[in-house]
Amino acid sequence: MYQPARASQSEFVPVRTLQYHVRRWNGEASPASASPSSPSRPPLVLMHGWMDVGASYQFVVDALSQAFFAGRTVIAPDWRGFGLSRLPGPCDHYVFADYLADLDHLLDHYAPGQPVDLVGHSMGGNVCMAYAGVRPARIRRLVNLEGFGLPATTPDQAPRRYAQWMDEIRALERGEKSLKAYDSADGVAQRLIKTNPRLSADKAAWLARQWAAPDAQGRWRILGDAAHKITSSQIYRVEEALALYDGITAPTLAVEASDDSMGLWWKDRYDLPEYHARLRHVRDCRTAVVQDAGHMLHHDQPSAVAALIESFLSTPE
Repeated sequence: MYQPARASQSEFVPVRTLQYHVRRWNGEASPASASPSSPSRPPLVLMHGWMDVGASYQFVVDALSQAFFAGRTVIAPDWRGFGLSRLPGPCDHYVFADYLADLDHLLDHYAPGQPVDLVGHSMGGNVCMAYAGVRPARIRRLVNLEGFGLPATTPDQAPRRYAQWMDEIRALERGEKSLKAYDSADGVAQRLIKTNPRLSADKAAWLARQWAAPDAQGRWRILGDAAHKITSSQIYRVEEALALYDGITAPTLAVEASDDSMGLWWKDRYDLPEYHARLRHVRDCRTAVVQDAGHMLHHDQPSAVAALIESFLSTPE
């Protein structure tokens, strides 16, 4: 099994109505030290994607150079309803705007009055891009790992989307949206490898134990609320997304994997050229490609992703 090179500490932070679980790595001599980052080394905040957990960034954190890591606080929260960030009561759907408010509270806790370096993957990348447009002064540098947004929609799609949303909530109530259980952690690891064949067996074995946990019957279940499978009631309004992009002032790095995730997901509904056109609304944005990687590029090529992050964040203002 993979052995992390840098130990993290697990902590819970009160955020709105729940206790947010956060992985924290401190770049001092003692990983358990709680001393704050120096002013020259802003906190590095790593936000995971859909049906993932903050621990997913362990491989990237391990790949950061000691010179970059020293004296820096690195945090990776579990978004609400994922990992150990559990809601206090039952929930039948999640709203995108809640992620923005949660991130706002987390930054107030970990970096009051200090801009941070913010990294987001997939769904987390979409949240971070939106947040950077809403609170531009809170972000020093922004890295978006395959957070492409969604295909454009038209208002006439709204009635059908609301109906779909209500129908899916009914399906959740009937137990038709539950997440699969596994006989063992090894079964979870095999599921991770099936989804991403580039994931090595040692990393899959370690990640499975962060991504899932045994229930009272000893069955391993993914640490994610089944309500996350409910389609958003709101159609994706690309004009709104572009207005948020227009508000981003932080230098931004948009990172893609060499595998075309968008072609796999959206076919002819949304593609990389359209995504790149949207990025032109970000006033200071550059792009990079990680070779021999798929959507989970931080698992496939953690050293390459760490090098890109490190180089971009270390570039003088």
